[in-house]
Amino acid sequence: MTMDSDEQALRRGMITISQSDPLIKLLDQVRLGRMKPTDAGLRAVTASWMGIYQKVIESGGFTTQALRRIDPHPRVALLIESGMLTDDQQAVADLRTSFERAVAAAAE
Repeated sequence: MTMDSDEQALRRGMITISQSDPLIKLLDQVRLGRMKPTDAGLRAVTASWMGIYQKVIESGGFTTQALRRIDPHPRVALLIESGMLTDDQQAVADLRTSFERAVAAAAE
């Protein structure tokens, strides 16, 4: 991939992830007490976002540097801290594993 196509792939991935990102709108609702972290709708949105994030990561073609820019660990940590996710959820483990595999397979 060329530098331009790498950047385009990264931008597409970031846009796809951000369109379903629960942190943007829903984390504040939880923090303000307007929603409970265990709300079924919130869980569904979060699960969908994690699946989308995993698909983006698994789509391949990212450099190590690009993957660092879309590292899911900080966002997942915030969602765990807020109670929207738990560390032992299979989806959390799957996303982390996908990311680690992508990093291991990525070109510098």
